[in-house]
Amino acid sequence: MRLHLLTVGEPKLAYARLGWDEYEKRLRRYHKLQVSRVSGKTQALESEAIAKAAGRTPLILLDPRGKQFASEGLSAYLDAQALAGNGELAFAIGGPEGHTDELRQRSHLLWSLGELTLPHDLAMLVMIEALYRAATISAGEPYHRG
Repeated sequence: MRLHLLTVGEPKLAYARLGWDEYEKRLRRYHKLQVSRVSGKTQALESEAIAKAAGRTPLILLDPRGKQFASEGLSAYLDAQALAGNGELAFAIGGPEGHTDELRQRSHLLWSLGELTLPHDLAMLVMIEALYRAATISAGEPYHRG
């Protein structure tokens, strides 16, 4: 499956840059990856840039109102999407104001990383690690010890 990871900006803190790079490298063993960094001066412009970058690809937005997954559930969701013929999914993390209601309505799924509010850099790192963990579960590899 092809995963398109969209973020507003890129990790700024050293730990997040290192972590992102490491998990991006690992995730590439399981999926074809495209990473797009978008920008915008307002929430509306950020959401517009995300929509444009995603194109017609089913869009999964990280949003606190979204569905929470256990690692096994995320793995099962991704497997189900692949079986349903979705050969590509786009995952997007918005800026400080989040996504517009219009973009939320257009999305395929809202995904919440949990009830905690995370700094942008950490949310990016948690997202890519969760996708990597889900990939290893699907592959039956021992990374996940649940």
